[in-house]
Amino acid sequence: MLGKLNQFRVLIIRNVRQKIALRRVGSHKNEIFVGGPTTLSSNTHLGKNPSFNGMVINGLGRVTIGDNFHSGTGCLIIASIHNYDKGKKIPYDDTHIEKPVTIGDNVWLGDRVILLGTVTVGEGAIIQAGAVVIKDVPPLGIAGGNPATVFKSRDKAHYDKLKEEKQFH
Repeated sequence: MLGKLNQFRVLIIRNVRQKIALRRVGSHKNEIFVGGPTTLSSNTHLGKNPSFNGMVINGLGRVTIGDNFHSGTGCLIIASIHNYDKGKKIPYDDTHIEKPVTIGDNVWLGDRVILLGTVTVGEGAIIQAGAVVIKDVPPLGIAGGNPATVFKSRDKAHYDKLKEEKQFH
């Protein structure tokens, strides 16, 4: 009985998280899966079938996330920075500089990935757990480290076959 009660509680929490996340986003194409604590901004624009297992999107810049996106736990996207260069105060002033982030379709972020502003993660890319992404990752690239570097690519023929067969998780 305790197992069923826990399952019911998990479903209620997941449902509440989904409703809160959908109220905050700028746009979305359908329902989303929220399996862990997730905070999305009003400048977040979601494709179809995104899955969040714990993500925070900070900042004022636009964050565009494609279809079939998956995040691990503890992920962070930072979409703006404080004005430190030509500001009126030090270490920074009260203005923010928007730094948009674009994530393509079928991208998977491992646990505790950080994406900094002005980054594009190409379609089908995988970002290894713990990576700090400071520059673009090409389509089908597999990247990791701090700063993240591409160390491998997915098999394009296999990826294209699964995509054509609509084999999405």
